[in-house]
Amino acid sequence: MAVSRRLLVIHNPTAGRRRRRRLDDVLHLLAEAGCTVTLVPTTKRGDAEDFAATAVADEVDLLVAAGGDGTLNEVANGLARRRALGLPPLPMAIVPLGTANVLAAEIGLAEDVASIARAILEGVPRRVYPGIANGRRFLCMAGSGLDAFVVQDVNHRLKRLLGKGAYVLETLRRLWLGPPEPYRLVIDGRPETAAQIILAKGHFYGGTFVIARQARLEEPLLWACLFRRGGRWAALRYILAVMLGVPHRLRDVDILPVRRVAIEGRAADPVQGDGDTVTRLPADIGIDEEGVELVFPA
Repeated sequence: MAVSRRLLVIHNPTAGRRRRRRLDDVLHLLAEAGCTVTLVPTTKRGDAEDFAATAVADEVDLLVAAGGDGTLNEVANGLARRRALGLPPLPMAIVPLGTANVLAAEIGLAEDVASIARAILEGVPRRVYPGIANGRRFLCMAGSGLDAFVVQDVNHRLKRLLGKGAYVLETLRRLWLGPPEPYRLVIDGRPETAAQIILAKGHFYGGTFVIARQARLEEPLLWACLFRRGGRWAALRYILAVMLGVPHRLRDVDILPVRRVAIEGRAADPVQGDGDTVTRLPADIGIDEEGVELVFPA
């Protein structure tokens, strides 16, 4: 792509001082390169989506989402709203400032300042196809089960202090309480059951753990990872398999391409998407066939 000169940078300021310095350094390089940078900080959930949905295309060449995967998710939902409103599309680049930064890993974006600025200046927009869970888009993954409860209940103060360690502590607490009841699924018209389900749009999970090796953002397809067995010991076994990158080797785990999934379970159980609670059960999950443009490193 030609160098974008007019950038709207949508920034979640809760990332902390160290990550804010990373953003400031990126913005400095962009300004040195001749870009006009407009920085808009979010103050509450939904702001990033609103800013992306209402950006004036005549004044902006490129949206830059600066935050964690949840902020990037909101901007992607804002881009979908633009389409529904009949507004001109805009491509989206990212400055990863989160705990896991799964989307950055997925597109091969290094987290150093020079690489981020170079990707914004010289990167190539590609069409990616988010999943949709009850009308909400997700870029990397969605799921019901243990991980959804961990995302819902993680202590945000501990998250700021410990990073990924906060998720480890919440996972142990959830295991002590006991996993949720199995879920009833309809996958492309076929009934199934699973103790946990993760629907992957990309092959990374929770950082750079590989969960669905064949999943790609650019393909209009979901990969369903079905963890069949319930109970604490099974859940621990699944966690270890994901950490080692070998869930596909377990006999009680199925990983298959799908286009539509209905999930039923206890009403109002959480469904996580890109590390945030995006909806609640029952859930109807499919693919955004029109997609959005995401800037990949050149």
